[in-house]
Amino acid sequence: MKIKSILVSQPKPADLEKSPYTKLADKHKLTVDYFKFIKIEGIPSKDFRKARTNVADYSAVIFTSRQAVDHFFRIAKELRIEVAEDLKYFCMSESTAYYLQNYVQFRKRRIFHGERTFHDLMTIIKKHPDENYLFPCSETHKQDLPDALTKEGITYTKAVIYKTAACDLSKIAVKEYDMLVFFSPSGIKSLMKNFPDYEQGEQIIATFGKTTTATAKDFGLKVKIEAPTPKAPSMSMAIENYVKESNKRKR
Repeated sequence: MKIKSILVSQPKPADLEKSPYTKLADKHKLTVDYFKFIKIEGIPSKDFRKARTNVADYSAVIFTSRQAVDHFFRIAKELRIEVAEDLKYFCMSESTAYYLQNYVQFRKRRIFHGERTFHDLMTIIKKHPDENYLFPCSETHKQDLPDALTKEGITYTKAVIYKTAACDLSKIAVKEYDMLVFFSPSGIKSLMKNFPDYEQGEQIIATFGKTTTATAKDFGLKVKIEAPTPKAPSMSMAIENYVKESNKRKR
């Protein structure tokens, strides 16, 4: 089928003009819409208390996102936990590290950050092997970082402090789009929760990441576009390659 319309399961970009999907739409005369399929909800502080995680037992905290930062300090405030001044913070990226300034004073000796990936972060963590790390995360998180910590013999504890939940998708007509684009397993689950009788038919499903692809297939969906790949490291590139081939065949 010739691709004319695409629904991206994410919020509309703040700078829409610079979005690669805008360039894709202009180049191939496509309609690209955005709609957030999932939302972040904090775990109630009483549930955190039930896990018996004592923040005072840890000398360092690992943050992989701003959401983790927000919900860590939210729980600390709700439970009146005094966060030690000498607690060290290891952040996935520089932007997360600077975001941390909303809660603590920035000091190089206690705040460390990678460039962007968990590999970058692990390089730094391995230089501090004697710390006892707390890893605040969501109930559905990638295993890359925990697996790497375990492999290196780093002492750490996972603490679930937020979760992803399905948004209400009743306002959108998903079947009117030629292609649906997903970036997380939670996005796939949101689609199926909102539309339990969903039938794919000729609709194209695009997924980013192995776990997203696996989740789609678990629900019986046929994934036509996968990213990243050597030829398409980004989702926008993967879509463009598919659109070129698909629309060429329909001429």
